[in-house]
Amino acid sequence: MTAPAIYKSAEGRARIRDQYEALLDRWPVEAEHRTVPTRLGETFVVVSGPADGPPVLALQGSGGNTAMWLPSIAGLAARLRVYAVDVPGEPGLSAVARPRLGSEAYAEWLDDVLDELGLPRATFLGASLGGWWSLDYAVRRPERVAGVALLNPSGVGARNTALLLKFVLLRLFGERGLRKAMTLAAGELPKGPPTADEVALVEFMLGTFKHYKPRMEPIPTFTDEQLRSLVMPVLAVLGARDGMIDQRETAARLRAALPDADVRLLEDAGHFLPGMVEAVVNFADTPRATR
Repeated sequence: MTAPAIYKSAEGRARIRDQYEALLDRWPVEAEHRTVPTRLGETFVVVSGPADGPPVLALQGSGGNTAMWLPSIAGLAARLRVYAVDVPGEPGLSAVARPRLGSEAYAEWLDDVLDELGLPRATFLGASLGGWWSLDYAVRRPERVAGVALLNPSGVGARNTALLLKFVLLRLFGERGLRKAMTLAAGELPKGPPTADEVALVEFMLGTFKHYKPRMEPIPTFTDEQLRSLVMPVLAVLGARDGMIDQRETAARLRAALPDADVRLLEDAGHFLPGMVEAVVNFADTPRATR
C-alpha cells in the first residue's frame, strides 16, 4: 500500500508532532505510551487508568488524535482503563496509512490493536469519525465489543455537505477563516470560560489544519439493518446544534433501530459535548450479563 501524502510538507509534519508531544506532556494522569505493530503500520496508544478497570478503546475523530481526550481523561481514567488510540492516517504518531472507509481494513487493524494490547473485548468510545470506526467494528466483530459509546458519530445522520464546502473556502482566508470554520463546524460551544487544556487543544487544532490534508472521501452511512444487528449495549450522546452532522436524525435512527439504546440528544450542545464524562464512565463501568 502506497503511503498517502497527508501532510503538506515535512516541516509541517514535524511542527504538528512537536505541538502534539507538548500536549501529551500536559496529560493530567499517570499514563503509559505504547506503540504496537499492526498490518497498517505502527499504532500509538496512550494507556491511562486503573489496571483492573473496565477496558475502553477510545477513537478520536477525523483530523484529530489522542490529544482530543485531554480535557476529559482525568474523569474517564478515574474508573476506566482507557486505551486512547491514534488512528492511522490522522495527524498523530501512528502510521500514515489511510485505507478506504467501508473496507475490511480498519476492522483488521483494530483486531491487531486489541490483540497487541491483550484485550479479548473492550468497550469502544468513539467521537465523530471515531464513532464511525467504532460502529463499523461493532457490526463486523460483535464478539469483541462489550459496548459502544458514541459522541456525535458520523455515519448515521446526514452530513452537512454545504458546510464542508464553506469549510474549504474559509481555509483560504488564513487563521481567521480557520477559526470561523471551526465555529461553524462545532455549533454551540460550551458555556463559561474554557479551561487551559481546552484553549491549548483548540490552538493545536488550528495549527494542525495549516499543515495537514484532511480526509475528503465520502463517509459510508450505516443501513438500518446494520444498526439493528448491534447486539451490545449502545450509548449515544448527541449535540442537536452539531454543525457537521444532523444529530437529530442520528437520534431518530438509533432509537428506531435500537429501542434499548441510551440515546441522549442535548439541545444546547454542538459538536463539542460538555458533561459527557459521567455518562460514559457509568455506561462502561456497569456490569451486564452480556459482557
